[in-house]
Amino acid sequence: MNQLTSVGLAAATLLLAACAGVPAALKPEGQHRLAERVAAQGVQIYECRALPDAAGAQWAFVAPEADLLDARGVVTGKHYAGPHWESLDGSKIIGAVKARADAPQAGAIPWLLLNAKSVGGPGRFAGVTSVQRIHTVGGATPRKTCDGTTLGAIERVPYRADYVLFSS
Repeated sequence: MNQLTSVGLAAATLLLAACAGVPAALKPEGQHRLAERVAAQGVQIYECRALPDAAGAQWAFVAPEADLLDARGVVTGKHYAGPHWESLDGSKIIGAVKARADAPQAGAIPWLLLNAKSVGGPGRFAGVTSVQRIHTVGGATPRKTCDGTTLGAIERVPYRADYVLFSS
């Protein structure tokens, strides 16, 4: 087997591993290849806000705030409001939710498929067109009371997730 075939088989194995157990609705359509898989560790930020009809209050999602980590646990970027994923090399993407599925683990934020587009310079994330958020742990809406006495309260709920980045 030549080196090119070995690389192709390794990439196919990574793609299959990334997609194993992922609902079909969260798989990118068309021809996509696995670009990278990064772990995220941080918080999901919520604010207690009044409901529009003045009938109470509820927690509203504000933004994620997380470090992006490589397989060795080294910080390689950050994830924040937008949602944005930004590499230390300056490349950056913004995502828009295309599909969602309940997380298999209680108390975890949903798994997502997002369409992505580059909004930064050249680099690791520049060619990314889809992002999966899978294997989520934590991050769900706070259990603390949100009512007229706690309006404006901010809660930072710890979470972890894997982000699988695809390019077309």
